[in-house]
Amino acid sequence: MAGGRAGIADLRGPGLLNSDPAELKAALANEARALGFDCIGITASGTIENAGKHFLEFIASGGHGDMDWLAAHPERRVDPRGLWQDVRSVIMLGVNYGPDQDPLAILQQRTRAAISVYAQGDDYHDLIKKRLKALARWLVAAAPSDVKVFVDTAAVMEKPLAQAAHLGWQGKHTNLVSREFGSWLFLGAIYTTLELPRDDAEIDHCGSCQACLDICPTSAFPAPYKLDARRCISYLTIENKGPIPHEFRKSIGNRIYGCDDCLAVCPWNKFAQEGREAKLAARAELQAPSLSELARLDDAAFRALFSKSPVKRIGRDRFVRNVLIAIGNADDASLAPEAERLLGDESPLVRGAAVWALSQLVERERFDSLAAKSVGAETDEAVLAEWRVGSGTTARPSS
Repeated sequence: MAGGRAGIADLRGPGLLNSDPAELKAALANEARALGFDCIGITASGTIENAGKHFLEFIASGGHGDMDWLAAHPERRVDPRGLWQDVRSVIMLGVNYGPDQDPLAILQQRTRAAISVYAQGDDYHDLIKKRLKALARWLVAAAPSDVKVFVDTAAVMEKPLAQAAHLGWQGKHTNLVSREFGSWLFLGAIYTTLELPRDDAEIDHCGSCQACLDICPTSAFPAPYKLDARRCISYLTIENKGPIPHEFRKSIGNRIYGCDDCLAVCPWNKFAQEGREAKLAARAELQAPSLSELARLDDAAFRALFSKSPVKRIGRDRFVRNVLIAIGNADDASLAPEAERLLGDESPLVRGAAVWALSQLVERERFDSLAAKSVGAETDEAVLAEWRVGSGTTARPSS
């Protein structure tokens, strides 16, 4: 292997194949860190029964919204053996992506866009999966076995498994919290048929703190440790394919892709470290981009700007929808021309968001004038409804 480490042929010698499980686990941990993982833990395949029960309750409540893939084949999520019956051990791994600045500071720059920390660099799926595959190849060479690797793309409950493997605990916001890395860990899993020594589960260290619940702009937590995704800004700006419901638009502020509020406010971040992986570091152009510039992106420019970024998966139309909501919240009338220009966009999703943005930025007389010019040619009922709502209740009164 690169960097002077032992090659696979060397690993087939007596040193590792004949070692006891504890030595194999120690060697695995060393290899994981050499490959760029920041933490590793191991749990058994049947250790998340309680998490599985809570997951089924979450689905039954409808809290997953339109994320039908979450509700599909729940038996594969509630127990790793439901996904692969031969799994004996689950190796959980984490990569730190701690930011180099306060993620909440951008929220005060109303004409700039707030993009979730995890999406400001390269797509973590690609980077981590390559590392997982490399580590899995090492493990198979060291101790012949069957393995499967997963990184956020299969029916795997990564956070409960990470807690069972001592990487952290699920906080009251349902996200993983690490005593060493705070809120900022990407997770990956290797399922193996090997029986490996287990780590003790991490305990909950939230105590009486509920800062993550209190800061949520849309009250997405009906109770500690429970999330209603339908109210979550990450869901609304990423997973939601239609217009953003009116009741949440003002609360979204300038968040155009995801939300870090409940992560960033956690007191355990005082121990967090800046991520060491350059590919996951924030690109300068995505740390505080101008809303006006983002509103001008056509499909080709969107794809170019977000090449290798997770943002690209929502597509240009949903992205510009989000930008227009932020423009409507900017309280800056100089941004109105950007919304006005998009009244003629090909996408009804964009046109509807543009109508709402204008209803927040221009005086009623101007809004009604635009409506008179646009409504006659509009064929989409959802966009027409935005014009009606804007004319009836939200356009600014003339000064």
